Amino acid sequence: MTLKIVIDTHSATAPYEQLRAQISGQARSGVLPVGYKLPTVRGLAEELGLAANTVAKAYRALEGDGVIETRGRNGTFIAAAGEAAERQAASAAQAYAEQVRRLGLSREDAAAAVEEALRAAYGK
Repeated sequence: MTLKIVIDTHSATAPYEQLRAQISGQARSGVLPVGYKLPTVRGLAEELGLAANTVAKAYRALEGDGVIETRGRNGTFIAAAGEAAERQAASAAQAYAEQVRRLGLSREDAAAAVEEALRAAYGK
């Protein structure tokens, strides 16, 4: 298996975001398995015809999302994204619960706000 990235230079979406989305999608779908070693920033930049800073920005965003992990000189690898996503969701839920309690919302109103946000995000 190899990393397959296509950057559309005519897209309104920034190249770093295209790169971030494609790596994230391939990691979450299993096309890129946990532990897969990604190319170096410079190597991928050369391959895609992008600036190294563009690839570095995408890698930083992916690391922040828990999709990849950097192991120093050993390289950058696909992380166990599902676990990281669950941890981030639990943390966000905890922060939300604390915020609505401070605001004085009832459990029902807080839950209704979450349902509305999810409907908007998922289109249902």
